[in-house]
Amino acid sequence: MKGIVFNLLEEAVSTEFGDATWDRLLDDAGLDGAYTSLGSYDDAEIFRLVGVASAALGMPEQDVLRWFGRRAMPLLAKRYPAFFAGHPNTRSFLLTLNNMIHPEVRKLYPGASPPVFDFDTADSEQLVIGYNSARRLCALAEGFMQGAAEHFQEQAAITQSQCMHAGDDKCSFHVRFPK
Repeated sequence: MKGIVFNLLEEAVSTEFGDATWDRLLDDAGLDGAYTSLGSYDDAEIFRLVGVASAALGMPEQDVLRWFGRRAMPLLAKRYPAFFAGHPNTRSFLLTLNNMIHPEVRKLYPGASPPVFDFDTADSEQLVIGYNSARRLCALAEGFMQGAAEHFQEQAAITQSQCMHAGDDKCSFHVRFPK
């Protein structure tokens, strides 16, 4: 996993809970926390951090990942405003993940392996998003979707009909944007 993910997690935790909380999470996870944005780190490190955060907060790991995704989106918008520019709404932004955002991620962070999404746009009232990644961080993806909606000052009602954690080939999210 690329260091930028760890940098975003550190900033989200430190902003909301303070630097001492980030340091405590690192200590509890047995990690040194020296993450550079271009560096590559073992995926197990993010799972250890999420695990100790889950225990410390008394909340399921999937909820920790959703929280992180929501909190990371404004940080991403600040760091990479070009990714968000020109999009009138969340739907428009999400539809660019594979063909605009993730190719740029690969340029900025060589060796990055972002998830692959597929989209069903047949229903104008609903966007169906398929998520596939060996990391199986579908809860993080859902948090990013919620964070994107908040960035565009919209509400997003998200339900998940398939999940790799339940043995499905991919995760499938149904996203509605109530008026």
